[in-house]
Amino acid sequence: MRKDIDTKYFKNKLAEELLLVEKELNDIGRRNPDNKNDWEAEPTVMNQDSADENETADNIEEFESNTAVLKELEIRYNDIKDALVKIEKDEYGFCEVCKAPIEEDRLIANQAARTCKEHMQ
Repeated sequence: MRKDIDTKYFKNKLAEELLLVEKELNDIGRRNPDNKNDWEAEPTVMNQDSADENETADNIEEFESNTAVLKELEIRYNDIKDALVKIEKDEYGFCEVCKAPIEEDRLIANQAARTCKEHMQ
């Protein structure tokens, strides 16, 4: 357990961010009914009476864009959830590569950081 950082502060920041990310996920997607740990983009509802090629192309482009954004949000969501679990297990703030403490300024910038600055890449 790390005594040099305020884990309560980081837990509160992570919980706040988790709510924001979850809202964004719900705005552009939904939980996969077959796998509740997975999110999927919602297809745009198309007007059945319209056969406009431009509208169809725009809807496909929007769906593809939402899929890409959703994947990034899903990664962030899972990183935040993992960080919260680590706090509960007193394992928060340690690099997953070298096990050294993650620099506090890095944790302030990214509360869900998994690695120290040396192993960021």
